[in-house]
Parts: sequence; C-alpha cells; structure tokens
Amino acid sequence: MKVKIGKRIKDYRTVWWDKEIVNMIDQTKLPGKFEIYKAENYRETADAIKNMVVRGAPAIGATAAFGMAQAALEFTGSDFEKLKLLMKNAEKIITETRPTAYDLFHAVNFVKKNIKNFDSVKEAKEKALIASQEYADKSAENCRKIGKSGEKLIKDNFNILTHCNAGALACVDYGTAIAPIRFAHYNKKKIHVFVDETRPRLQGAKLTAWELAQERIPHSIIADNAAGYFMQNGEIDIVIVGADRIAGNGDVANKIGTYEKAVLAKENGIPFYVAAPLTTFDMNCKSGKDIVIEERDMNEVLYIDKIRISPKNSKARNPGFDVTPARYIKGIITERGILKAGEVRGI
Repeated sequence: MKVKIGKRIKDYRTVWWDKEIVNMIDQTKLPGKFEIYKAENYRETADAIKNMVVRGAPAIGATAAFGMAQAALEFTGSDFEKLKLLMKNAEKIITETRPTAYDLFHAVNFVKKNIKNFDSVKEAKEKALIASQEYADKSAENCRKIGKSGEKLIKDNFNILTHCNAGALACVDYGTAIAPIRFAHYNKKKIHVFVDETRPRLQGAKLTAWELAQERIPHSIIADNAAGYFMQNGEIDIVIVGADRIAGNGDVANKIGTYEKAVLAKENGIPFYVAAPLTTFDMNCKSGKDIVIEERDMNEVLYIDKIRISPKNSKARNPGFDVTPARYIKGIITERGILKAGEVRGI
C-alpha cells in the first residue's frame, strides 16, 4: 500500500519479516501516528495479534505464520522431538489470541504441514521460514487477484458502502473489500466510498479512511446507524465487505454490524458482496451457527480513546463479530473469481 510520510510516498506491506523480527504497521496508533511495531519473538508476535496491533483475517494469518517461524528459529537444541513440543506450545499460544478469524488457524497449519516430514532441526527451521514467507506472499497475491476480480462489479460513478477495515491494513497488501475499490480508482473510474465508522474500535473511521486518504480515493465517513439512510435515499449502489470466516454453507462472520448492513441492502435492492481469499473458508464449519464469536472487553464500548462515555456503573456487551446468512449475499469475491454464496462447498 502507498503511505505518505512527510513529502515521501513509500510502498509498505502491513506485516513483513526482517532478520527474525516480525515487523507490523502499528494499527493502534493510526491515523495519528505511523509507527512500526517490532516483535522479536513468537510471544510478542502473539501479543500483537491479541492486542490488535495487527488485525484483519489475512494479516493475522500472515503474522501467525511468521510467529510460528520465530518459534522454530528460537529453538536452540538438536532434539527434533523437543522442537515439536515447542512448536505445539507456540501453536497453542498463537491460536488462542483471536478465535473467530479462520486465516489464523489456516496459516499455523500451513507452517506445521511444511515441517512435519523433517527429522532434522536445521531443515525444519529453514522450511518454517520459507513456508511463512511463502504464505505471506501468496496472501498478498490472492488479494491482488480479488481486486482484479471485483473491480468489474464497480461501474463509473458508483457509490460504494464498506464496513470496518478490509483494506491493505487488514491483509498483507491490497486488501479484500478495498482491493476492488483500489483497482477501480487505478482504472480512472469515478467512485465515492461511504465508510462506516465501525464502533466500538472505529476501524472504518480510523483505518479505512486513512488508507483511502493515502491514495486520494474520494470518501465520506458515516455513523454506523446512517447507512440505512443513504441506502433508502438511493445514494448507495453496492456494498462490499470483508470476512473473518466463511462457513461451508456460505454464511459469513465479519465485524459486528455487517449483518444489519446486509439486511438493509436486501430490503433496498442493493447488491451485497463479500470479498475474501479462499483461506478464509472453513469447510469444517457447516454453518454460521458453528462459528465461535469473540466477545471482547466491555471497556471498548464504555470508553473512546480512554475517555469514558457512559455512566460509571453501566456495563456493556461487546461481540466482535456477527454472522450474515448466505441468503443476503449476492456473491463472494475470491482470487478464483466471484462465487455465489451457496456454491462454496464446491471450491
């Protein structure tokens, strides 16, 4: 993604490996500051996932893959069985950070699969690093293809609604829901993006808007509860969102508030699309009812930027995600093209 720092414009990935350190754009500091967070071991990498220094399903996946490589490289002995025990412990720590995003588990399993046939510690270490970089590179390429596939859905003069942040910051690069928007912009289409603020962490207002501003893509931030108003008044032509897990029947788990946008889109005759790589599909999960929904700290709702906005004795509920049934989804934009939600079992 393009990032303007002072007068310079530089391309960054959201997460990358450099000399056994996992580097991440610190998303907790945006849009006020652009800083790089450096995780020096797999526990620090796991903490970065848990504390949302890095977030978004594909970005979490790549970060988890690098974390597994760190764990392998941290092993100093020569006993392969002891290495396996370390890797199993690292897997537990990393996968317990965020339970909903499937890419996290897919990435960890990818690295495990690539080292399981070795009995040499040296070879396993080398392969773990190669596999993690391969996973990150493939993730970025898949998002590029999603952008190319989805761009054709966006016509000239379209107004697009998106929810949360499904841009490059949520991935290694390009984004999922934002990738088609980027390519439409690159192809000189006149577009305007309505950006849901996305309470309680405001990933839309803070992150999506920041990404769009970096590339001068026209956009307006709107309150989450304003989306229906703009739909009803004919100001939204298409809705594109990302996904954290897609069940075998096409149900989609995504940031809380996605379900209500899908229902509103259906009511107003507006096509609702999900953009996600195939690594987000969990074929072992039969339907959205089987998806574990992360419930986060109530203080995310009770406070904004450490300022309490609610009465002192009030409590809150804070589910991080909701499930949109497949019947509300026009199609799923993947690196293999656009699928109907009911066709995902055939992938």
